[in-house]
Amino acid sequence: MTGAQSLITALEHAGAENVFGIPGGAILPAYDPLFDSTKLRHILVRHEQGAGHAAQGYAAATGRVGVCMATSGPGATNLVTPLADAHMDSVPMVAVTGQVASSAIGTDAFQEADIRGITMPITKHNFLVTDPAEIPRTVAEAFYIASTGRPGPVLVDVSKDAMQAQTTFRWPTELNLPGYRPVTRPHAKQVREAARLILEARRPVLYVGGGVIRAGAAQELRVLAESTGIPVLTTLMARGAFPDSHPQHLGMPGMHGTVAAVAGLQRSDLIISLGARFDDRVTGNLDSFAPNAKVIHADIDPAEIGKNRHADVPIVGDCREVIADLVVALQAEAEQGRQGDYEAWVEFLAGVKKKYPLGYDKPADGSLAPQYVLERLGKIAGPDSIYVAGVGQHQMWATHFIGYEKPGTWINSGGLGTMGFSVPAAMGAKVGRPDTTVWSIDGDGCFQMTNQELATCAIEGIPIKVAIINNESLGMVRQWQTLFYNERYSNTDLQSKRIPDFVKLADAYGCVGLACESPDDVDATINKAMEINDVPVVVDFRVHRDAMVWPMVAAGTSNDDIKFARDMAPVFEEDDI
Repeated sequence: MTGAQSLITALEHAGAENVFGIPGGAILPAYDPLFDSTKLRHILVRHEQGAGHAAQGYAAATGRVGVCMATSGPGATNLVTPLADAHMDSVPMVAVTGQVASSAIGTDAFQEADIRGITMPITKHNFLVTDPAEIPRTVAEAFYIASTGRPGPVLVDVSKDAMQAQTTFRWPTELNLPGYRPVTRPHAKQVREAARLILEARRPVLYVGGGVIRAGAAQELRVLAESTGIPVLTTLMARGAFPDSHPQHLGMPGMHGTVAAVAGLQRSDLIISLGARFDDRVTGNLDSFAPNAKVIHADIDPAEIGKNRHADVPIVGDCREVIADLVVALQAEAEQGRQGDYEAWVEFLAGVKKKYPLGYDKPADGSLAPQYVLERLGKIAGPDSIYVAGVGQHQMWATHFIGYEKPGTWINSGGLGTMGFSVPAAMGAKVGRPDTTVWSIDGDGCFQMTNQELATCAIEGIPIKVAIINNESLGMVRQWQTLFYNERYSNTDLQSKRIPDFVKLADAYGCVGLACESPDDVDATINKAMEINDVPVVVDFRVHRDAMVWPMVAAGTSNDDIKFARDMAPVFEEDDI
């Protein structure tokens, strides 16, 4: 067979079912056998960035490897943003790109770009294949690397002549990857040491990151939390790993975290970090972060441990294995009559949570509060729906005002903060879980970056629902201009309640367009959107433009300086718990 046929056969053998992509000159040989494949569904996107984010959404919703495909040069470079995004958020993804013929590599040939060199810092691994015999093994390795250890994106760049040459297809029976040995089982001594610190602590918190979601460890986490009674906080990437409705849950920590979660970290004497990376948005100023806390840091990626904060007990391993072993170790201690005493601490944090709940002001002019829209959307669409957010104010409101009870129901761009992520990622999530309601929650700024994928959704029969939180602004940037730049609104006014008309735009794309600007119409509008399941729906929620995200810790300041509203800081009456 040809190298191109070998490539498509290899993707089938690797278990791929859906490929998001766009053909072009260098990848064209692969698109010919793809036409005959009965196992691969190719979804023709409108922009390669959409292909990459769709592969991410598919992977996040299913736990399987997402696949995207593009041609050389600009096709491949349009995948750079999704690759960087997947790298930051540990999303298993394989990107296949065509490359100019091997004899032309390095000559500045038409549509040539050194995509391997460009993406080396933002992929878990990448390959350039110029020998057709190596295609099956490379694809097998790519899928294995993407999905094991700390998941991530892998790029496979295949030269055009390798796809056109004749070869024999041989799927490898074993993979030999010297140097790649991800540790999944934690060291028993470290687990015992962690258990000892947990029993000694008086103010411990479970700091839960996206690694718990990627490891499928939500069930184990709940057992650990309930058996110890330790308060839990879930990062932006871990929302849904622990039920929002659970009394032990303090919410999300960090720059826009809840007062209870931020206070829980700052005043703790032990942080049990599970699959989290002490990101700057969580820690604020590192020098003043959780000053009296010891740290147990469990992560599958040893490079993360101690990177930002010293770990007293480092544990390298898969979160599911680590948590399961911790549960066993703590049960053994309990049988010997040794248990932690956290009663006063739990009571203190419950008091903080009650005193400083999430809230918002209703606009005085009777216009629509964005928080209200998301609150109602969460209630009506329910905890079984998948919510895929863009980046900005609407993302923060969505994480706070929708209740997440299950893992895999919240998908967003956390580490890179990519505007334009939501619509294509929602499309990928819907392809992966077609029987689940998928809501893209987007800002009017984000939506205008990738809304062309609505054409893909309409033509391919992918009925996502889009809630545009339209405050006619680049909202988060405008919030910072309000707070830190004396209300000098430089280039943040999008005028998107005037141009474009989102309802007409949706209609032009073969979707149903709805608009809502009154609180009285919110429920009816959402219910109408929920009833339409054969085509995509776009709802333009025209919200009050001055709504802000609170609580907030200003960038670079201490978490101790958290404000729960403008110029309003929490007061803690008990300094010594």
